[in-house]
Order: sequence, then structure tokens, then C-alpha cells
Amino acid sequence: MSQAIEQPRIVKIRENVLKKNDILARELRKRFQEQQVYVVNIVSSPGSGKTTLLTEVLTRLSQKFNVAALVGDLATENDAHRLEQSGAKVKQITTGTVCHLEAQMIEDSIKNWDLNQLDFLFIENVGNLVCPSSYDLGENLRVVLFSTTEGEDKPEKYPTIVNSADIAILTKIDLLEAVDFNKESFYQSIYQSRPNMKVFEVSAKKDIGIDQWMDFLIEEKMKAFKKMEV
Repeated sequence: MSQAIEQPRIVKIRENVLKKNDILARELRKRFQEQQVYVVNIVSSPGSGKTTLLTEVLTRLSQKFNVAALVGDLATENDAHRLEQSGAKVKQITTGTVCHLEAQMIEDSIKNWDLNQLDFLFIENVGNLVCPSSYDLGENLRVVLFSTTEGEDKPEKYPTIVNSADIAILTKIDLLEAVDFNKESFYQSIYQSRPNMKVFEVSAKKDIGIDQWMDFLIEEKMKAFKKMEV
């Protein structure tokens, strides 16, 4: 009997939390748009190589643009320290037991930042392919990372994050043969959820595909704010 009573209550609480998050995310998106800050939310499971990739992207982009990053983690500040090596402004968001970032966390973290001084803001979400799919952070672009070392069926196991992402990145492409990764099967599992989804293949270690990924980001930023400049 208690389960029958409690379940609707839990669902209602979750709906209210998501509604509050969506309202705040819309406000954040408006602020970012007004200040012409292009925001990228990066989602992946732990060990996919997103910190390594993001460090490389921040290092290269910072040569021409003002870039910053917010890093979500359950406990440590290890990833934030690694990203600081790029020279970009970096702030850690420690979530404790929460397996995702929320719009309120983003707002609190940028409270003292001058957004006029930023061109790109990257959000490295908590390592998880389930929870982050439900939470809008006011981003322009949501990117999901998969690694060749995780197996080609990961997109099939987590269709919700594939459906909620704008593009996908396949990392550690240099290890494709070493781990016997079936790329054809991987693309089939991606397209099963999102037909014709744009996918980048990269290797931060071997410098494969990084420039193409950066060119895409710069082009998307220009598209996003082109109307405001007319």
C-alpha cells in the first residue's frame, strides 16, 4: 500500500524539479545569447576521454577566443586541475551524491563572471549517461561522447542521451583496431536512435579530428549570433 501512495508523490516531485530547472535554463540561455557566449554541454560516461579532449580544445581555442569551463564531479577536483593546464578560466562544481549538473549549479558558478569577456563556455558534466539527459543547462549544443574502449553498443544501451544530444563524438579512434571496435555496428546503434546524427571521430593522443571539431564549434558560434549582428 505504501508503494502505491509514495510512487505518484515521487513522480510529482521529480516533475516539479525538472520544471524549475527548465525555467532557470531558459533564463540562462537568454543571458548567454545576449552576451554572445556559445555554451557547450559535454556528456559521457567516466573514462571516455572527455577531460583530455576538452583540455586540448581549450588550449587551441584560447589562442583566438576567450574560453572558460565548468567541471562537474561527485567528489574530486582532479579534472578541474587538468583543465587549468590549458590556461582557460576553470571552476569546479562538486555535486556530492548528485549524478548530474543542474541549471542552478551553473547560475551559482558564473555569478561573479563577466560574461562579456567570454566567447565559449564548456560544461563538462558529471560522468554519467543517464541523469544528465533530463537536465537542460541553457547550452547551445549538447555533445555526447562515446569511446572505442567502451564498446560499439553503448549508444544502443543509452538511447535517451543520444536522442537529447545534438551531436556525438567517438573518442580514442586510434585504439579502434587494438580493442576490436566494430565501427559499422556503432553507427548502426547511433542511427537507430537518431538517423543521420552528426558524428566526429577524434583522438586527442594522435591529434586526429580535433581541428575539424574546433572548426565546427567556431562555425556554429558564428551561426548562433549572426542574426544579432545584422
